[in-house]
Amino acid sequence: MSSKRGAPLRVAVLASGRGSNLQAVIDAIEAGQVQATIVAVISNKKDAVALERARKHGLPDIFVDPKPFTGRPDSREAYDRALLDVLTQRDAELVLLAGYMKIVTAVLVDAYANRMMNIHPSLLPSFPGLDVQKKAIDWGCKLAGCTVHFVTEGVDEGPIILQAAVPILDDDNPETLAARILRQEHIIYPRAVQLFAEGRLRVEGRLVRIEQGKPAGEALISPS
Repeated sequence: MSSKRGAPLRVAVLASGRGSNLQAVIDAIEAGQVQATIVAVISNKKDAVALERARKHGLPDIFVDPKPFTGRPDSREAYDRALLDVLTQRDAELVLLAGYMKIVTAVLVDAYANRMMNIHPSLLPSFPGLDVQKKAIDWGCKLAGCTVHFVTEGVDEGPIILQAAVPILDDDNPETLAARILRQEHIIYPRAVQLFAEGRLRVEGRLVRIEQGKPAGEALISPS
């Protein structure tokens, strides 16, 4: 958990794909809305668009190849130890998962307890895992949304930091719903990073207290 600081928060991002949430954080930093610096963008995919985004903005892009760890009985833990070495070398204070398609192990979770965030495209604890927009529609939910949470060993089970909700429309399909949710992801993920940078997040068991009150509009349902 962060404390109030003078220097920008040192952030590392783990991403496997296109990195649109990475881009949202980069844009917020460059606009002066988030007092942080990205010290590394790390991927398990050599051709991840997220690494291209990092290079475009002059940020360190690092590919950590999972192949050398394949077949080992401790392959996941060994890979995470390699990631931890990189994070330690870069002196990362906060780790963001941004479309990172590997389940992190206790190696990283313990090293970055309450200092690793993920964003998930549902209103947790409803619909952890994959295909969440389809599940929300199939269940007849009236609201969907996204959640920023701290990472624990349980998949999408960590303490909730921020959420944004969107209505599910009668003609929605998983793709249209996902697109509307993504716009909210790009808003609340940078906000969560800034709250951490300001030292305003306090974890009490499953609860995350936001000191000095929540930022305006955090719980609003976005217009359709």
